[in-house]
Amino acid sequence: MMLQSQISIAPEARDWRQLLEEVYQGRQTYSYKSGYRIPMNPHDLWILCRGIVQLGTIFANGDEAVLGFVYPAMPFGLPLTQLDPYEATALSDVVLMRLNQMELETSPFLAQGVLQQLSRRLQQTEAILALISQRRVGDRLQQLLLLLKQEIGQVTPNGVRLEVRLTHQQLASLLGTTRVTITRLLGNLRQEGWLSIDRTRHLVISDTVPLEVE
Repeated sequence: MMLQSQISIAPEARDWRQLLEEVYQGRQTYSYKSGYRIPMNPHDLWILCRGIVQLGTIFANGDEAVLGFVYPAMPFGLPLTQLDPYEATALSDVVLMRLNQMELETSPFLAQGVLQQLSRRLQQTEAILALISQRRVGDRLQQLLLLLKQEIGQVTPNGVRLEVRLTHQQLASLLGTTRVTITRLLGNLRQEGWLSIDRTRHLVISDTVPLEVE
């Protein structure tokens, strides 16, 4: 399907995701269930419409590393990375739109919007690198949860609920530590009242600042 030609409003002037859906009205989208590994083609980009995707890779020794998260409106795909392997997993039920490189190269609107969202990805990557550089694992965990609170938090009467369920192992992989350490630190945060877990096992962050988590 060809892009509509009459686009006079730059992506930064309106919500990029809404504008993209208007331009591609009627275009096929792809839905994947939580936990599904999303297929990727060397020449295609995915645009996340709804849900959360986790990006990761696997080292030669078999260890997995979480590289970051994709939020709605963000692009991801093999053309945007030099890592091999490079994997994308749905952390929640997701809806995706697929674009090819030719569409991106021939549409200034599309290229501008993708560049704008890649800037968001870069900011997220820098934030994760900054928190990983902190010596204390407890500080890393707290800063990561605050970052996720800002990006995927839902305000509830009991605090801000993270939209997706993250396992202790996922948090450990992202922070470069062990699952046992994450379990202990989360327990400390819960005891201090900074963190709770709701009936659906989602983390809920309060506005209380914890004293010590180490």
